[in-house]
Amino acid sequence: MPVTQEDVVKALTAVIDPDLHKDIVTLGMLKSVVVDGSNVSFTVELTTPACPLREEIEADCRRVVSEIPGVQEITIEMTARVRENKGRGAAGPTPIPGVKNIVAIASGKGGVGKSTVSANIACALAQMGAKVGLLDADIYGPSIPLIMGVEDEKPETDEAKEKILPIERYGVKLISMGFLQPGGAAVIWRGPMVAKAVQQFLRDVEWGEIDYLVVDLPPGTGDAQLTLAQAIPLSGAVVVMTPQDLAAAVAVKAVSMFKRLDVPILGIVENMSYFLCPSCSARHHVFSHGGGRHAAEALEAPFFGEIPLALDIGDDADHGTPSVVVNPDGESAQVFRSIASQIAAQISIRNRSFTLLTMTS
Repeated sequence: MPVTQEDVVKALTAVIDPDLHKDIVTLGMLKSVVVDGSNVSFTVELTTPACPLREEIEADCRRVVSEIPGVQEITIEMTARVRENKGRGAAGPTPIPGVKNIVAIASGKGGVGKSTVSANIACALAQMGAKVGLLDADIYGPSIPLIMGVEDEKPETDEAKEKILPIERYGVKLISMGFLQPGGAAVIWRGPMVAKAVQQFLRDVEWGEIDYLVVDLPPGTGDAQLTLAQAIPLSGAVVVMTPQDLAAAVAVKAVSMFKRLDVPILGIVENMSYFLCPSCSARHHVFSHGGGRHAAEALEAPFFGEIPLALDIGDDADHGTPSVVVNPDGESAQVFRSIASQIAAQISIRNRSFTLLTMTS
C-alpha cells in the first residue's frame, strides 16, 4: 500500500504538545504535508520560537511517521508563529498596534536585579528568533541603557508618523527615559507625570512588529504599574525576588496588586539565589535559599528558576553586554534562556486557552 497524506496526518495526531495538552493536528500546528512515494515532508508551526520543547516535539513527529509502513525518508521543518494576546477582550485596554504580547517584569522592592533580568530575558528571546522590544518604565532610575550599552545614544523621530524610533541593540528595540534626559540628571516628577511618560512610551514609539514587549517596571506598586496595567492588555507579569523570607513577603504584595488589576502572574524568578564560586564552581547560599520556590507554591504560580549571584552577570551588565550576549554558552546564560523559554511557553498556553474558550463559548 502506498503512503498517503491521510496516513501521515493520522499518525501525527499521536503527537501531543506537552504544554497545551492537545495533539498538534487539532492545535493547527501541522502544515504543508507532502508525500512523494516513500518520502514524507511536513511543517510544524510552534506557538513561539522560544519553545523549550521544540526538540521533543520534532523527535515525536519523526518517531510516529517512521512507524508508517513504506516511509523511508522524513523531512520536518520546524517554524514558529507567536499568537497575539486577546485575553482582555474588546472591552479591555486598547492594544499597541503590531505588538502581540506585553510582559511586565516587576518586583516588590528595589535591589533585586530586576533590570538585569529584564535585559537578559529580552536578549534571550531575540536570540531564539522572536521579535522583541524592551521598554524601560523605571522613570526615576532607568538602567536599561547602561546594561544594553547604549547610554550615549539618542532616539530619532519619524516626523511623518510623529513617532519616536527606538534604539536597536542585540536584536532588541529599546526605549528608556535614560535616552531623553541629560546624563546624571534626576527626574523629579509627581505621579501624574510618571503615568503620562509611560503612556507616551507605549503609544508614541514606533515599535513595529513585536512578538514580545518586555517592560522593566520600577520596584513597588506605584503609578507606573497602575498605568501599565490599565492602559494596555498585559499578557502577564513576572515577579523577580531574592531568596529571603522578607523578600518573599514583599513579592506577595506585588503579586496581589497584579491580581487585583486582573493581570495574570506568569511566574516567579529567584535572583541572586546562590553564589557561584568562579574558581571551584561550588554553590554557596549567601542570602538563604528557597524563598522564590516557596513563594511560587504559596501563590500557585509557576517557578521559573534560580539565577546565580555570579560575578560575570554584574560585570557584563556594567560593560553594556548582557550575559546571554557576551557568553551565550555560560551557565548564567543558560539559566536566562530557560527562564525566557518558560515565559514564552506560559504566554502560549494562556493565548491558546483563551482562543479555545472563545471558540467553545
